[in-house]
Amino acid sequence: MKISEIYEYVIARGIEKDPRGADVVAAQLAREKKKYEEMKAEDKKEFDTDRLANPYSDTRVLYGDPSAEVKRVLVGIDIEVGEVLLADRLAEKGSPVDLIMSHHPEGKALAALHDVMHLQEDVLARYGVPINVAEGIMASRIGEVRRGLMPINHNRAVDAARILNIPLMSAHTVADNQVNSFVQELMDSEQPRTLGDVIKLLKTVPEYAEAVKYNAGPAIVVGSKERRTGKILVDMTGGTGGSEDAYAKLAQAGVGTLLVMHMGEKHRKEAEKNHVNVIIAGHMASDSLGMNLLLDGLAEKGLEIIPCAGLIRHKRNQS
Repeated sequence: MKISEIYEYVIARGIEKDPRGADVVAAQLAREKKKYEEMKAEDKKEFDTDRLANPYSDTRVLYGDPSAEVKRVLVGIDIEVGEVLLADRLAEKGSPVDLIMSHHPEGKALAALHDVMHLQEDVLARYGVPINVAEGIMASRIGEVRRGLMPINHNRAVDAARILNIPLMSAHTVADNQVNSFVQELMDSEQPRTLGDVIKLLKTVPEYAEAVKYNAGPAIVVGSKERRTGKILVDMTGGTGGSEDAYAKLAQAGVGTLLVMHMGEKHRKEAEKNHVNVIIAGHMASDSLGMNLLLDGLAEKGLEIIPCAGLIRHKRNQS
């Protein structure tokens, strides 16, 4: 496959599993196209034209010729300079890597992470929070994340890849959409009654079962095993953690349990104050599940996947 084909594939899969629905995504892309068409020539020079076909600002080809052919991909949850050097070392040992794929964004994809958080507004609206309220409570959080990203040295890994001439891309929300959909469908299908039942159900998923061995498996952080779940909301996509003001609104909308990848202490306390149960499924395990659901399709197309940097690789298609 060419790098461009891999990029187009992960975007298509991300849209397919987007919790907002294909119509909302199509409307977003149409707005970007209209905005671009109405821009002055000098403004178009600064516009990221990937936005016309890719609704996820945190998923980008960061370095490399899009027409380059790829046979072997080094894939990790976090790709830093060390992993780029690892790819170079593999080449020295006779196993060259044609592409490095990170889950967590780097470079310009990291700098624009905040933009994808608007996805969370529609998710809150789907669960009963009025859209005006959802947009209001997310606005300050999106601004906070944007400002927090400003001082970061975004391009370290990208620069290393450029110097060593190894293509690099990030696949973030496109993968998070996979795990969000997979786990929500699992919960909706099995209807676990208690938080303990949720934990047992998660452990039937290979990535979560493997994470237990590393002391990084699912855990209840608000509630107890005996507590009943009520309505379960899987919240594993949309860039990063949302607004702590959301928990009161979700409780009012009837959500009983949040199932998340990770949660900060301030957010956990707000959920507890509003009597919303919280289960942390596990960050690396959840990210691995999302990536694996993408990688299986790429492997079927003939790519060799070399997992690293926290990726718990599990193949669902064994052929």
